[in-house]
Amino acid sequence: MERYDAIIIGGGPAGLTAGLYTSRAGLKSLLLERGILGGQMVNATLVENYPGFAKGIAGSDLGSLMHQQAVRYGLEVATAEAIGISQEQPYYSISTTGGSLEASAVIIAAGSEYRKLEVIGEERLSGRGISYCATCDGFFFRNREVAVVGGGDTAITDALELSQHASKVYVIHRRDQLRAGKALQEKAFAHPKLEFIWDTVVEEVSGDKVLEELKLRHVKTGQQSSLKVNGVFVAIGLMPNSRSFFNILELDDAGYIVTDETMATSAPGIFTAGDIRRNSPRQIATAVGDGATAAMSAFKYVQETENGTGIANPWSTETSRY
Repeated sequence: MERYDAIIIGGGPAGLTAGLYTSRAGLKSLLLERGILGGQMVNATLVENYPGFAKGIAGSDLGSLMHQQAVRYGLEVATAEAIGISQEQPYYSISTTGGSLEASAVIIAAGSEYRKLEVIGEERLSGRGISYCATCDGFFFRNREVAVVGGGDTAITDALELSQHASKVYVIHRRDQLRAGKALQEKAFAHPKLEFIWDTVVEEVSGDKVLEELKLRHVKTGQQSSLKVNGVFVAIGLMPNSRSFFNILELDDAGYIVTDETMATSAPGIFTAGDIRRNSPRQIATAVGDGATAAMSAFKYVQETENGTGIANPWSTETSRY
């Protein structure tokens, strides 16, 4: 069984940053990612709020740059999914779809996944008119009518993105006002292609081979209605990818991993970063900060528990902090 000083689970901005920091610190580090490196960031056509890019940068490009930088300093990357962690003193055993590995410290940055509507027809029509990524699938709905479900930043960003392709975009929200930021709201309300359906939820999606109709319910009056659309984009939040770790870590009621300010979890030697941790702001910039903090904590843990690696602390002086 191959052994590492640190294994990072998840290849989004938090995981890639953690891998960069542990590798630069001299730890033998492996990053496991089951999908595309960069995480949900790669779905963003333009990231405008990450420092250092005055004109913005495509999410896929930012993810690629983070990957290149981390690998340059020695990070190993493997395509595999972590399906469980167990403690076998003094190491942790990580079970993956590609076999088992051992690590002195583990950093969980597995992120989150799109929350589903959980309504009749959703599973059958997923990928056949139902999408969770406007950037990925918006082009397929050129000159067609679509709906976006949700009222937060993601939903409104998706609606504006879709307006570049679709002939009309309905925004269906269960409340009577949006939760999105003021700037996004102003753009959305001023856009001629966007129409808002307030206080309403989707109760069923239907269609023969592809999506044809949404069955709606007004949450205050109970009145039911239908809406014919060619596509619906679900943007009602995220669910943490923590199901593989519930047996070893403390989670909150929503399934997010509980940490302290050093990104330490309830299990010594396991740290977390990014969207999967409790109270994460779910921003690229904060995920990067989490990844750096988790890596520094992991380095300290490896030093203190193994006390013989011969690795000098790279953050022990002012001059080596960066």
